[in-house]
Amino acid sequence: MPTPAAPLLLDDFDGSRRSLRRELRRRRRALTPRQRRNASNRLCLRLRRLPEVQRARRVALYLPNDGEIDPTPLIDWLRRRGARVYLPVLRPLSRNRLWFVHYHADTPMVTNRYGIPEPQTRHGAHRARRQPAWALDLILLPLVGFDDAGQRMGMGGGFYDRTLAFTRHPGPRPRLMGLAHECQRVEALPIEPWDVPLDAIVSDTRIVRP
Repeated sequence: MPTPAAPLLLDDFDGSRRSLRRELRRRRRALTPRQRRNASNRLCLRLRRLPEVQRARRVALYLPNDGEIDPTPLIDWLRRRGARVYLPVLRPLSRNRLWFVHYHADTPMVTNRYGIPEPQTRHGAHRARRQPAWALDLILLPLVGFDDAGQRMGMGGGFYDRTLAFTRHPGPRPRLMGLAHECQRVEALPIEPWDVPLDAIVSDTRIVRP
């Protein structure tokens, strides 16, 4: 097990989320293919041990992009346990919101405007092929940065924050877990009022529960 690196210090930047986000993305892109593969294996082993993951039967995760830590080795394990896997899809005719569409070997895929593979919009438009976010058991979402208090930094588009804003209110909701490489850890992150809090953050070396 690698020794966890010291967290990035916010004082090293000009205080803007944009400059910090740029540096954190550079860090994860700088990882070698072998480092990414090893980190992914450690992450998925850690996730498989969590009760929330073991109990979940409707799980949304993501296909990695731009150096994001890869949760896809978890897919076969989830299916063997009888879980259904969903992927985020950019919701058409909606400002920065997501659908969650059932994903399997025959799902027709396209590349969205950010260069990320996702289920074809026409395929996902059928209600039987998707779940509302509140009906999922668990959502595993990518992060740009995190701290030891469980604060997160996303890509800046607000897709997850808008889609999951309902979790701030009483009612059914999924468990939310952010996934990241350890090199994306920051000493302390600035908090914005629209940031949706997570139940846990899991990296290749640690689990943070706010």
